[in-house]
Amino acid sequence: MTHTTPLVFIVDDDVSVRESLESLIAHAGWQPETFASAQAFLARDRSTSPCCLILDVGLPDLNGLDLQKLIGIDRADMPIIFITGYGSVPMTVQAMKAGAVEFLTKPFDDGVLLAAIGNAIEGSRAALAQTERLRSLRAAHASLSRREREVMELVVSGLLNKQVGGELGISEITVKAHRGRVMQKMNAGSLPDLVNMAARLGLRAPQSH
Repeated sequence: MTHTTPLVFIVDDDVSVRESLESLIAHAGWQPETFASAQAFLARDRSTSPCCLILDVGLPDLNGLDLQKLIGIDRADMPIIFITGYGSVPMTVQAMKAGAVEFLTKPFDDGVLLAAIGNAIEGSRAALAQTERLRSLRAAHASLSRREREVMELVVSGLLNKQVGGELGISEITVKAHRGRVMQKMNAGSLPDLVNMAARLGLRAPQSH
């Protein structure tokens, strides 16, 4: 995991708002990056650091709600805080339903915004950590041999070693050896650990013949 300073992206077409937020966020200890349009923001490389996005609803090219639709699906690690000068209840509801963590109407209290950013950054950290754990899990599973994967899938489906051996046409002793290597490579401390890992990987037990 990276331990760089969290990033706070600001997308607002009002230069005075951008400069004001940039100063506030930098003073709070985060690293601000400002953009005058949605397209300018989309051109930036994806961040691997904890981050959040402060997004104005009324942008000239692509409005904030449309930008949220574009990036919200696969960017759980970048919570969105909306700001607007003319918020409405339907607009707020739409943004929050789509996953926004806060919706603030200008002028808003600096303390409220900073608290929202702090919460968003913590959410980003958690999402990045979860992504990293899943990546490590997939890498561990990829390191298994074909036979070890077969043994793992049958073991986590609830079969005993003898039954696994019957399914695969190998001895119980061989099953135990494969199972031991699976536990070691997956870094699983117990069978429940392995079952949880299989569930997170979306593994399904092979059909019995």
